[in-house]
Amino acid sequence: MLLLALTGSLATGKSTVSTILSQPPHSLPIIDADLLARRVVEPGTRGYNLIVQHFSATTPDLLLPPPETPSSDPSNEKNNAHNNKDKAPLRPLNRAALGRRVFGSSPERVRDRKKLNSIVHPAVRWAMLKLIVYYFLLGHWAVVLDIPLLYDSGLDVFTPA
Repeated sequence: MLLLALTGSLATGKSTVSTILSQPPHSLPIIDADLLARRVVEPGTRGYNLIVQHFSATTPDLLLPPPETPSSDPSNEKNNAHNNKDKAPLRPLNRAALGRRVFGSSPERVRDRKKLNSIVHPAVRWAMLKLIVYYFLLGHWAVVLDIPLLYDSGLDVFTPA
């Protein structure tokens, strides 16, 4: 299977090229590293749990506030019964707060960014590998890897030089 890497910084046309390659006559599957980076830190995932475990003590607003729900209305018996027997859903990461925690040039920010990358990058690589195998088993002759930080994140290991 041919692995095609699509990389570049902001506003370089990656999305346009991905769209073209995903449609006929090419109809190639696109594996979007940015999308996977979000998925691997969704509530309940290992990445989410590791981030919360490491950063929650130093980042009080790490998680978004719980959403307002109609179940707080005492007249809404169905929602109240459901919420009483189930655990509260996990709160999503506050990406802005996490960004403030890891971006900057101070030694502490650099250390925290390396820690975050050590959680996210392996999870993204594993998710990409699973998708590559999936598309291979479906019989696709090629897959496009849309990876903005191809070299910075070490994901160039998937593609030939």
